[in-house]
Amino acid sequence: MEEKAKEQFKLKFYALTILLNVIILVAAFVVIALFLAPVPFKYYLPPAFLGLDLVMIYVFIKKYRDTKQWLSKHQESGPKPETGQKDT
Repeated sequence: MEEKAKEQFKLKFYALTILLNVIILVAAFVVIALFLAPVPFKYYLPPAFLGLDLVMIYVFIKKYRDTKQWLSKHQESGPKPETGQKDT
């Protein structure tokens, strides 16, 4: 893989990692809002956070598939490295 492609992959990987962490954090907010939110907000905050989380999950899956396709296009073709196991 070329150096420019490696840098692009790093940025794509970092973006996916951050998005996944935000998804997990918002899912935790849903649970926290169910138990700790004041009564007027208890009926609005969890569904709002859940809707936001579902949208982010959709975006994450789309970006993940695009990155996976991009990576398969930019992989080097050639012999695969040995695993270190010996044939007996």
